[in-house]
Amino acid sequence: MTRILAIDYGSTRLGLALSDEEEILASPLPVHVRKTLPEDLGFIAQLVDDSMVGRIVVGLPLNMNGSHGQMAQTVMAFVEELGKKCDVPIDTFDERLTTSEAERVLVQADLSRKRRKNLRDGLAAVLILQGYLDAQRSNVEHYERREA
Repeated sequence: MTRILAIDYGSTRLGLALSDEEEILASPLPVHVRKTLPEDLGFIAQLVDDSMVGRIVVGLPLNMNGSHGQMAQTVMAFVEELGKKCDVPIDTFDERLTTSEAERVLVQADLSRKRRKNLRDGLAAVLILQGYLDAQRSNVEHYERREA
């Protein structure tokens, strides 16, 4: 079995999360502070190899109306470069509101602003990955029900 890696793309940090081998649960990884694009891609490629990752999911920040804004285009360019470096399938997943949801959860946990900043990107990656895993499982279950 392999794992799925989720990336919450940011201009200064990459939030990261990894699934368990059964692809049921998402767990946060330490946030990667961005350096240069080649260094970032090398870091992710090494993580893919070390963690037996079989698929990558990158959060796609769509506009509220579903259109691709500037940040979504930036993420798509990153995904294209990542695909040249990593030999695993890469999916994008609608991440609208995941960062704000992560912030809401952290505020409710009564964490300091500094602590929230350090945890927000990783939690956003967990929300992206868990949403992706749940959607995949839902699609499979739906498909199996139709076949029954």
